[in-house]
Amino acid sequence: MGQVAWKGLFLSLFDYKTEKYVIAKNKKVGILYRVVQLSILAYLGENVFFVMTNLIVTPNQRQATCPESVSIPDALCDKDEDCPAGEAVVAGNGVKTGRCLKDRDGVRGTCEILAWCPVEKRSKPKKPLLASAENFTVYIKNSIRFPKFKFSKTNVLTTNNGSYLKSCRYSTEHPYCPIFLLGNIVQWAGSDFQEMALEGGVIGIQIEWNCDLDKAPSECNPHYSFSRLDNKFAEKSISSGYNFRFAKYYRDAEGVDYRTLIKAYGIRFDVMVNGKAGKFNIIPTIINIGSGLALMGAGAFFCDLVLLYLIKKSNFYRGKKYEEVKSSSRKSLSSPTLNGNQSPDQLGGL
Repeated sequence: MGQVAWKGLFLSLFDYKTEKYVIAKNKKVGILYRVVQLSILAYLGENVFFVMTNLIVTPNQRQATCPESVSIPDALCDKDEDCPAGEAVVAGNGVKTGRCLKDRDGVRGTCEILAWCPVEKRSKPKKPLLASAENFTVYIKNSIRFPKFKFSKTNVLTTNNGSYLKSCRYSTEHPYCPIFLLGNIVQWAGSDFQEMALEGGVIGIQIEWNCDLDKAPSECNPHYSFSRLDNKFAEKSISSGYNFRFAKYYRDAEGVDYRTLIKAYGIRFDVMVNGKAGKFNIIPTIINIGSGLALMGAGAFFCDLVLLYLIKKSNFYRGKKYEEVKSSSRKSLSSPTLNGNQSPDQLGGL
């Protein structure tokens, strides 16, 4: 038995294996194979400035006690017990002193607080104070460089005319003029400057460089796009618009510290630059094609594993894919057909 086994192992070294393709009408495995292919194909794929347009100024604040704003829910009270001393007012301006201060009618009361007094008014201006800011201009200078290709370019027109930048404005007729009207930027983003100036907002300025360096350098041009980044539909929401606070501090002749609190509303402009360049090279092209074909083969191998070993009819598909054919010199009197086409004698003569 041992000699027969060794003989069979030795003779198997001279066997030749050839692939047999079986078309499996199985939608699940077919869909899996196409998804793997598509995933492979798909793979082969802060500069900011702020313009203030509105503001609320609270001048001459100093450290003292005063009533909290009536717009703060946590500061509303009916008696002193509603204002425990030392407790901070939630979303308020200071710390409670323990007193409840009533208004002139004696009906509505708010807690007295220790803070910068008087507190800031919550009412907003009905019109933007700096509405004419839409006529302001901004100079956006940008340059792009691709060190690998030793190529660089700027978005400013190369000219000997010293007055060009003083008179030009960016438009489709002047794409290399980097002087932009703020009102135009907001309009191109699909918004109205006067409406946006009231509570502020955020505008994105996208500069895109897509350069085919096989073409002339004049074909590599910047493309601008403008979009609003804040939620313009949340006008009544506490998160609408864009604002922040800052203060200016000073001291009088008696040594008392004062400050002027400013709540600034305005438009923040975010400039974002992206660049992409390419040039034909035969070697990376061949490598990418070879890698893609290899990955496709890996996808077929993975789907074969699923088809032959993981699904319910794996034994059936495995029997159809792998088939052993022996060459025999013996002749048989009977002639049964194999696969309905050939007899064993016909196979023996091959």
